[in-house]
Amino acid sequence: MDDDLNEGGKQQPESVAAVLKVFAILQALSEQRDTGISDLSVRLAMPKATVYRFLQTMKTLGYVSQESDSERYGLTMKAFELGAKALQYPDLVELAKHHMQMLADATGETVHLGTLIDSEIIYVHKVDSRHMLGMYSRVGRRAPIHCTAIGKVLMAWEHPERRQRVLQGAEFKRFRDKTIVEPAAFAAELERVKAQGFGEDREEFDDHIRCLGVPIFDRLGQPIAGMSVSFPTFRYDEAKAPEVVKMLQDASRDISARLGCSKFPLDSKAG
Repeated sequence: MDDDLNEGGKQQPESVAAVLKVFAILQALSEQRDTGISDLSVRLAMPKATVYRFLQTMKTLGYVSQESDSERYGLTMKAFELGAKALQYPDLVELAKHHMQMLADATGETVHLGTLIDSEIIYVHKVDSRHMLGMYSRVGRRAPIHCTAIGKVLMAWEHPERRQRVLQGAEFKRFRDKTIVEPAAFAAELERVKAQGFGEDREEFDDHIRCLGVPIFDRLGQPIAGMSVSFPTFRYDEAKAPEVVKMLQDASRDISARLGCSKFPLDSKAG
């Protein structure tokens, strides 16, 4: 039997040790897809036989998948569905899916839905472009607040006190030449975002990627998510941007209404 010791060196109940191992494996699989037993064994300092036993159980329960004819494992969408239930608004993805698909069809580009987690955003749904985007993103990936269209719109419409609290935990890291890293400049950017009724990422996070985004509101008129369309710069047409923004705003208006928002804040832009 494995040594089931806690940090103080005391023996743990076997059931507690098993739970810790399950979540260690799930965490490892969430960080790297298609991982083998040997790699997991080394990373988690667990015997291969233990890793294999837990993986097979998780596979039987539907949370882990195994590549055919290989020992490589990955998380299934069932694991994501479990996490999605932890969303403050569990209906959000379901309400947004149709609009996101329509936006992707109309623009030919990738559409993201993101919410706030700690002092970052997390992508909770994505509809891929019919083209190659050149931007690494996936459901469950975190991204910074200060240089993404979704992060900007969530902060622009946020209550000032909560915004200040969230931004205290944000790292204003420079990702690209155009990244805004000064808090004063970011505050001015948020004023501009709110006044124009949408947010922009102008190659601030990924080279050669432009994004347009809008917030989605709850019944209290608070921003609870952001939705964006991402373009490679060579397909981004400045003249067509207002048309894309209108489509985003129309989608947000409907989703927000279904979440109970009776007075859509973007209809008065700065209101």
